[in-house]
Amino acid sequence: MWSVSGFSMALALSLVPGTAAALKEGECEVCVTFLGTFYESLKEDGVKFSSDDIEKALVKSCRDAKGKDNRFCYYIGATSDAATKMINEVTKPLSYHAPVEKICEKLKKKDAQICELKYDKQLDLSTVDLKKLKVKDLRKILEEWGETCKGCAEKSDFIRKITELMPKYAPMAAKARTDL
Repeated sequence: MWSVSGFSMALALSLVPGTAAALKEGECEVCVTFLGTFYESLKEDGVKFSSDDIEKALVKSCRDAKGKDNRFCYYIGATSDAATKMINEVTKPLSYHAPVEKICEKLKKKDAQICELKYDKQLDLSTVDLKKLKVKDLRKILEEWGETCKGCAEKSDFIRKITELMPKYAPMAAKARTDL
């Protein structure tokens, strides 16, 4: 039998949003991947696991981040142009070696768009027919490499530039293409 106070307590607990279930497969892809790689780099570099040291390393890592990783850094406030600052939501749990999935779950509660970030599908440059790609996709390949194609007006110009740079940025793909 429920007492009045027990019923009130049960009702109150049912109204409190429960802890989110564990992340679904593939959810928070950028968060989990970036923080996982970052955590491993901290261990490899022998960084002291204090919040301050982790924060310095995180800001340094985010300075070099590109694409979706940079966007993630922006969302948590680890970039110079970020509007919010939630770095402590990352550094504090990392200082006591909390699993990155749990950190991402908590970040998702604070800002859902963090978990909406997804990496772009990667092309297999060793097998893809560059002639069948759109110019937008060719530009994206160059952008990922940190390169531009000055004076490129035709699709063939972009293809030439990519094949020219492929040995530098994708040596395995370049080798596979010459073996064909």
